[in-house]
Amino acid sequence: MKSKKTVSKIGLVYVLSSFVCYLSFSQTDLSYQLPPPEIQEIVDAPSFPSIIISPSQSHIAILVRPGLPSIKDLASEELRIGGIRINPNNNGRSRTGYYTNIRIKKLNTDKEINLTGIHEIVKITHFSWSPDGENFAFTIEKDNIIELWYAKVSQMKAQKISGNINDTFWGNPFNWIPDNSGIIFKTVIAERGPVPAKPSIPIGPVVQESSGSKAAIRTYQDLLQNPFEVKTFEYYTTSQLVVWSINDSITEVGQKGIYTNLSYSPDGNYLLIEKIHKPFSYLVPFYRFAQTVEIWDCKGKLIREIANIPVAENIPKGFDAVREGPRNFGWRADNSSELYWVEALDKGDPSIDTSERDQVFSLIAPFTSDPVKSITTQLRFSGFTWGDDNFAVVRELWRKTRKVKISSFNPELKNVEKQIIFSYSYEDRYSLPGNFITTTNKSGKNVLFFGENNNFLYLSGRGASPEGDKPFLDKYEIKSGKTERLWRSKPPYYEQLEKILDIKNGKLLISRQSPVEPPNYYITNTITDSLIKITEFPHPYPGIKGIKKELVKYEREDGVKLSFELYLPKNYNTRQGPLPTLLWAYPREYKDARAAGQVSGSPYRFNRISSLSALVFLTQGYAILNNTSFPVVGEGEEEPNDTFVDQLVMNAKAAINKAAEMGVTDPRRVAVGGHSYGAFMTANLLAHSDLFAAGIARSGAYNRTLTPFGFQSESRTYWDAPDLYYNMSPFMHADKVNEPILLIHGIADNNSGTFPLQSKRYYSALKGHGATVRLVMLPLESHGYRARASVMHMLWEMNEWLEKYVKIK
Repeated sequence: MKSKKTVSKIGLVYVLSSFVCYLSFSQTDLSYQLPPPEIQEIVDAPSFPSIIISPSQSHIAILVRPGLPSIKDLASEELRIGGIRINPNNNGRSRTGYYTNIRIKKLNTDKEINLTGIHEIVKITHFSWSPDGENFAFTIEKDNIIELWYAKVSQMKAQKISGNINDTFWGNPFNWIPDNSGIIFKTVIAERGPVPAKPSIPIGPVVQESSGSKAAIRTYQDLLQNPFEVKTFEYYTTSQLVVWSINDSITEVGQKGIYTNLSYSPDGNYLLIEKIHKPFSYLVPFYRFAQTVEIWDCKGKLIREIANIPVAENIPKGFDAVREGPRNFGWRADNSSELYWVEALDKGDPSIDTSERDQVFSLIAPFTSDPVKSITTQLRFSGFTWGDDNFAVVRELWRKTRKVKISSFNPELKNVEKQIIFSYSYEDRYSLPGNFITTTNKSGKNVLFFGENNNFLYLSGRGASPEGDKPFLDKYEIKSGKTERLWRSKPPYYEQLEKILDIKNGKLLISRQSPVEPPNYYITNTITDSLIKITEFPHPYPGIKGIKKELVKYEREDGVKLSFELYLPKNYNTRQGPLPTLLWAYPREYKDARAAGQVSGSPYRFNRISSLSALVFLTQGYAILNNTSFPVVGEGEEEPNDTFVDQLVMNAKAAINKAAEMGVTDPRRVAVGGHSYGAFMTANLLAHSDLFAAGIARSGAYNRTLTPFGFQSESRTYWDAPDLYYNMSPFMHADKVNEPILLIHGIADNNSGTFPLQSKRYYSALKGHGATVRLVMLPLESHGYRARASVMHMLWEMNEWLEKYVKIK
């Protein structure tokens, strides 16, 4: 490990941060470049379609994905306000993914039917089946408008419902009515007038004030900044709710408002409405603004206000902290019209020592009585899975200890005792029991899937093991708690359960893949062991067939077990000598060393290579250590980050030694790389070790004093642990970096903490100390890079860096 240097006062951090941004550096004007043709071929390979199974389980929708968008697509005007990014031209979200076609396939036939009625190339965004699976709806995003369409499966001809959809918030802007009779959706206000004009002269200062209450707010981006942005946010997010009937009538429902969530009761008689209201906030995103929760009848008449929740700027510190008052509103999925919500018993403060954390309340139609207390949770409430009148499941979670509890209870009995089904650490992948399988009821709600006189439930999970993931299906007897394994993925394939089609006769829909066979869908029978192929998706990049993949296990010097996926170029063997190598990783924190050493992933997955993957460099003769284990462990009273740097170096040394021992890696020619927290890892390794020839860091954060209220899984603040923030920040150790490092960052990064300023200041610090460093800022790109020109150029930069500083070293 490199020698450490100290400073007399950590307060100098802020002085240094301010100073280095003024250091001059050379600039290079450069047009977008293309990487080698073999890499271009991978980037331009067709994407795998998305599959959505109908509630009736008789059909699947095959949604076709396009290639990467052009840089022109990203150049559209964008508003970054309130924690969201809005396309002001069509009143939707910017940078959304989309599909270009919808095909429907009946599971018991080979025929696929294309959707008709759309006479142009379109961008299809949201897709939703009707509760009975007889119809589906979707939105089409155009340059200046967003439209809502639907189609009957029996006809497969699209029909437009509305051309005025408001899609500014996350989630679906429309919902099916439970009886399949129509759709409720959000529309742009027709009479809203012109866009607010930005004042040429400020009308006054922007003022914020705190009354002395603590508010440990993490680092957010795209927040509101002034009164003009407040008006603009209101202008674009305010919508009118409209109900379309399948007989083509359209009716406005309720008054205009800023609606963030709406859902029908299972019987369709009531609406749960959540809407934002002033005051907004300059400190937190929209989902922590003041909000009102109401119950309406299906015609939009207010039945009862359930909660009026103030802006949440003062949530206590810690990952298990929540806002005070009502939260997590929802309908009981198996009942006609019963509302539930949760309230913290500990004021939302995880530091308060108490035996009960949350209280669940319920309220039944006609919603005129007082709320009734239901169950309490010892950990933080994490969600319900409803079953029937006598059985439901609740999930509790405590992030600090990684503990999860799954319990059953009778929802008809108030203040009933829960029965623990499972209690485990979510870090312990080998012991995870799986998740209870759900099915869609007639109202379109997800409920537990029961079998054989409601005596059994079913569990599906990843099936992590020392040999890799082996997904499974278990039968769970409710009375005894015993499980029976019905099905499990078997080598040399990686198979996943997608849907139970007929449990009595052992009929399952699964996806199946191998290192050389792309994922496709099959109907399998656990009784007869038969297999019927449903889809025929081709190999997207046949040019790299023959690459080798191996799951490699080893230990670091303190005994923690590690692994990496070793990829080797096609036709390579060790007689040709060791290869230049790229190690790609992402650190993860653990409280249990045994869990940290567990294997993740599978050696039998298809060698899928995304446009952002390090695996593209297999085409250039590199060995790739992918998904390399980089655990950071802190057991007992110790926290993982207490020895963060030491553990990073141990992880890296162990991986390089193992690959060199196998004869596939030249230890003098190894590059390290990562994205986001992996970039943070990369910079730290170059500062604190001499193990690597070069590094590549994409979209990272390098100065932790710029995220003073916590980062990643670190809940301590800068003021709790200033030495930790200093020692973990590569920026503070820029003088120790003597290997070439390539920094890449999106200019429009919206991820919490990874401001573009992080890379700019780190570059200045490195240059100021004579390091070999290159900074590439990608125009218009966010935390992940989307435009074809950006991705191609990023890969060109990476390839040139590796060729110059690793391959020929």
